[in-house]
Amino acid sequence: MRLDGVWWLEDRLRQQLRPVPFEVPPGVSEIEVRLEYDQSAGAVLDLGCAGPEGFRGWSGGARESFRIGVGSSTPGYLAGEILPGVWHVWLGLHRVPPEGVRYSLEITFSDKAVKVSRDLDYHHVRALERPPARELPAVGGRRWFAGDLHAHTEHSDGKLTVRELAGLAAEVGLDFLAVTDHNTISHYPFLEKQSEVSGVTLIPGQEVTTDLGHANVWGSKEWIDFRRPASQWMKQAEKAGALFSVNHPLAGDCAWRHQLTTQPSIAEIWHWSWFDRTWGWPLAWMKRHPAAIIPVGGSDFHEPDGLPASLGEPVTWVLADECETPAILSGIAAGRTAVSATRTGPLVLRCGDEVTTVDADGLVLVRPDETRVVVRADRSGRQSFPASQTGVYRLETWRNEVVALCA
Repeated sequence: MRLDGVWWLEDRLRQQLRPVPFEVPPGVSEIEVRLEYDQSAGAVLDLGCAGPEGFRGWSGGARESFRIGVGSSTPGYLAGEILPGVWHVWLGLHRVPPEGVRYSLEITFSDKAVKVSRDLDYHHVRALERPPARELPAVGGRRWFAGDLHAHTEHSDGKLTVRELAGLAAEVGLDFLAVTDHNTISHYPFLEKQSEVSGVTLIPGQEVTTDLGHANVWGSKEWIDFRRPASQWMKQAEKAGALFSVNHPLAGDCAWRHQLTTQPSIAEIWHWSWFDRTWGWPLAWMKRHPAAIIPVGGSDFHEPDGLPASLGEPVTWVLADECETPAILSGIAAGRTAVSATRTGPLVLRCGDEVTTVDADGLVLVRPDETRVVVRADRSGRQSFPASQTGVYRLETWRNEVVALCA
């Protein structure tokens, strides 16, 4: 089956996501879709799919083809029964020049499913070497765990499999990692196994992604429908018992521009795009909200040695009862978070009625009311201060560069 057409800029302005219907006959065990279009003028078309039962996958602009089968599918797409009836290829008109963009869809069916190797079934794993954990103050029996709340795999626009990403997380010393592929949950079946193999708690997440901004949803078992208004993402996440976070609210063309009916409580204040941390705009964004924002960080990791993000830079620290997904998410929801530039760098932690600085001698502690004091650590490398103010405490260098903060 071949479908040809042209999209115009007017089409994008009227409706950005275009479902293209096609009929699937009975007896099909695999569908393959290939998209071709003229990219010479800068056009970008996103790609996804829905079956009669709903969502079956999304790869955005990262792929120009996909395969959906009974037993396996292209990363980003859900394997399972191929029901006969009307299916839809989702074409996202991400960038359409005024002269339009011609496209062609080639759709083929097969009654023989192709077997592929899946990292879900990977058993021969080399021993992973983890760096030693930091000795940090416990609070009421809870411990501080190090993690990264924003990372991608081959299931969207990342380069690594879930197994490879989990192994890298172990090597850099993370205790937990949220895998947040764009607009899909096809990575979910791989997380439990690779958590066991790597020793890193892999948190199921999805980065709900549109032109008007991105948001992470952590802990939802169901797919979050990015086609709906952002306020409905929040409601769907809350109904699922999951957490919702505004991502990189001031980062270039993916800055947060959605209208929300409810104030978000969590935001990715520290993102790789805060590359010059003498700039105060993330702090200004956070302070402009009437309700307290729980700050978190995320590397937005995509590939090893890939600029600009390295896994675990920054690190989000969560004070939790144990390093399991429910406990980590409960710690975040309760505001027991801190963020640091690296896993081994200076820290400021809220510990009950005190804030404790770690490895921060000579830095400046900035209180929520912007009053400041120089840190003079003892032999243990720590110094504690009364936590008499609500809000975010942070550590800065004498040049006003932010190196750590805590809720």
